[in-house]
Amino acid sequence: MTLQDALFNWLQIKIVSDARPDDFAAKETLDFFELILTEDHQLTSFRIAAEDATMIHVQYEAGGKSKKQLFDLESSRQLLADIESNPKYA
Repeated sequence: MTLQDALFNWLQIKIVSDARPDDFAAKETLDFFELILTEDHQLTSFRIAAEDATMIHVQYEAGGKSKKQLFDLESSRQLLADIESNPKYA
C-alpha cells in the first residue's frame, strides 16, 4: 500500500472514529492503519493539521522531515456519510 493510500485510509477512518467514539470496529481499524503508517512507512507522527472549504491537510513526519498531504474534503468524509446513511449502522 502506498503512503498516500495509507494516509487517506487512515484519514477516512479517523473521521469515522472521531464521529463515532463508541464504534469499536472503527477504533480497531484506526489502530490498524496507524500501525501501517508507523511500521511500513516509518512515520513518527501524523495528524489532521487543518481543514478548509475543499481540503483536509494531513501533516506527518518521515525521516526527520515534516511533510503535508492534502486530501479532498468530500472524499475524505465519504466513508462516514456511507456508514451514517446505512440504517444497519445508525
